Amino acid sequence: MQGLDTLIFLVLLVGIFYFMLIRPQKRRVEQHKNLVESISDGDEVVTIGGIYGTVVRIDDDEIELEVSPGTRMRFVKSAVARRVTEDLEDTEGETEWTEDDQA
Repeated sequence: MQGLDTLIFLVLLVGIFYFMLIRPQKRRVEQHKNLVESISDGDEVVTIGGIYGTVVRIDDDEIELEVSPGTRMRFVKSAVARRVTEDLEDTEGETEWTEDDQA
């Protein structure tokens, strides 16, 4: 009976790890992959280093950003953390605070 209890405990522990750690990480990786594949010329993006830039050119595995007028930088595609234009669309639907709300 002791061995069965230990086996059940281990199975439950593995299940908890799967649903709490492994599954969400796979979802994040898939979302990042979809983001990188959907980037196109003219999109404003942020890199994992925090650099904002506009996409000028896209190759198979690298991307060129214009970070200021006349200044271009090359990055690996996977270095893109998020698209800025998506962030702006998400916040458009939110209402702004008024003085009555803050009291």
